[in-house]
Amino acid sequence: MNTFSFTAFILIIPLFMFLLTGLTGMKYKPIISGLLGTTGLLIVTILSYYTAWLYFFQVGQVGNTYTSIIPFNIEWLTFTENLKIHIGILLDPISVMMLVVISTVSLMVHIYSLGYMKGEMGFQRFFAFLSLFTFSMLGLVVASNIFQMYIFWELVGASSFLLIGFYYQKPSAVAASKKAFIVTRFADFGFLVGILILSFYTGTFDFDKLTQPGTDIFNSAATASFIGMSAITWAMLLIFMGGAGKSAMFPLHIWLPDAMEGPTPVSALIHAATMVVAGVFLVARMFPVYLFQTPEVLEFIGYIGAFTSLFAAVIACTQFDIKRVLAFSTLSQIGYMMLALGVSGYEGEHGVGYMSSMFHLFTHAMFKALLFLGAGSIIHAVHSNDLREMGNLKKYLPFTFITFTIAWLSICGIPPFSGFWSKDEILVAAFYHNKILFFSSVFVAGLTAFYMSRLFFTVFFGKKQHYHHTPHESPLIMTIPLMILAIASIFTGLIPFSHFVTADKLAFNTHLHLNIAIPSVLVALIGISIAFLLYFKEGKVANRITVALGYVYTTVLNKFYVDELYIFITKKVIFNCISQPIAWFDRHIVDATMDGIARITEFSSEKIKTLQSGQLQQYAFVFVGGTIALVLAFIYWYA
Repeated sequence: MNTFSFTAFILIIPLFMFLLTGLTGMKYKPIISGLLGTTGLLIVTILSYYTAWLYFFQVGQVGNTYTSIIPFNIEWLTFTENLKIHIGILLDPISVMMLVVISTVSLMVHIYSLGYMKGEMGFQRFFAFLSLFTFSMLGLVVASNIFQMYIFWELVGASSFLLIGFYYQKPSAVAASKKAFIVTRFADFGFLVGILILSFYTGTFDFDKLTQPGTDIFNSAATASFIGMSAITWAMLLIFMGGAGKSAMFPLHIWLPDAMEGPTPVSALIHAATMVVAGVFLVARMFPVYLFQTPEVLEFIGYIGAFTSLFAAVIACTQFDIKRVLAFSTLSQIGYMMLALGVSGYEGEHGVGYMSSMFHLFTHAMFKALLFLGAGSIIHAVHSNDLREMGNLKKYLPFTFITFTIAWLSICGIPPFSGFWSKDEILVAAFYHNKILFFSSVFVAGLTAFYMSRLFFTVFFGKKQHYHHTPHESPLIMTIPLMILAIASIFTGLIPFSHFVTADKLAFNTHLHLNIAIPSVLVALIGISIAFLLYFKEGKVANRITVALGYVYTTVLNKFYVDELYIFITKKVIFNCISQPIAWFDRHIVDATMDGIARITEFSSEKIKTLQSGQLQQYAFVFVGGTIALVLAFIYWYA
């Protein structure tokens, strides 16, 4: 029996819980659905940790290299003798790491939701959707081939649509879920086309064949070209388009802030370890192809990541919805991860960008989940998302304050918290490969410290508010996940990540680069200090600054009017200039042609239907008349 055959249950259990709670949840008390879903995720988490221990410390390493293990692989569809689609499980360093991340955060969200969602209409439905979402993400990261990944990729999109639109009575939630679904569908269309081009030229969907350095299966794709670019370049660009949609890279970022309309635990699940990092995982999974076959696309990915990181950080400085600040923060941090992949090499310390991207994904999952769940605890206490309606909450929410402080210091990159270690490695990779991206990243580090400190000081200190009721700490069922994630946010940065997850699957040693770490920490402290001066008390100086900035501040507050630009392009250009002429052509040409054929057919039918009158005398008359006509015609032509 295969050592890792039990890993199938990591997928089977959440799928079973989705079906069980979804189909039978209304037959028993709501809490039963929550307990069933949480128990299922607890078992999945235990299995995921056991898989990680077994892989990294027992059987995953052959010599000095971590190997890829496929516990099972079932043939599903056959197109040609060589091109087949399998359904299987692939275990390697990044997939095993993602199993730990997804199961941990999902379990914390399940436990937290038992308290946060208590009394909500649709409690059973919520936990069913959580199980479906978790199943989809787990299936995505262990997929053995890119087409299988695409199937789970779409399941993630469908389940996120259900979760974002959970409050279906709210028009804003419905609009947000549709926006997320439609934007990511456009991106996923590019992903699918990229998969088809890639498989057509390489003859395979399997990751173990596609990601082997030095393979010659890309030769035909490299020689074939379209509009000045090779087929493989087009394929990898389109595949990245799918990843950019899921990870909300500019300009496909517009769905993510609106996704905050879903319940706060959903925001934590989507933003911390699941949907938004799927694009980063995709690029990491296909990294050897990007690096060795299309390095120009990899460089493009790095610049997209850097721009998104800066763009989102600037916007986050002006937002007032606590969840939207964290949403733009997520955009910025995902940009960091993409940037790190874009500046990475392959072997040893040259691959520090790849390693640091996965490292930051790992640490970010913990402290960002903690930030969102902490925000949920704050919202639960004051019944508002607006920072302007919060203040002086430190004394009311002691556990939330302590855990939120840990997450705040971590995302600001203050040592010894986890965010410092992973962000430092990204800055090292950028410094030695691309100075432009390095200085951009350092500036973003300062902005991150500023906008997160703005949020922190405003909520827990700031202006004293007159609340309608006395705010109170969340129940234990909600604070326990905060404590666990706080511990993770402190200690996960101490993991020697380069010993486990690297581009070439060979361990290497990293060390602290003081010439980079010290300036980055100083920049973060400057950002924190500025926020302290502006927001620790009343924030009157900040108000005067925003007034002085005028239109510049308004533009940033309105997210540079990118959403309005999309609306203008879709409504004014696409709908009016393209869709309406097509609709006119459809109605007046296509439909009119069909209607004309129908009317001619109807008219002809009316005229000839008397031939089938049923009168014997008429039939005899026609028969005799026809016979006489034929005889006369015969005589005329042959006489």
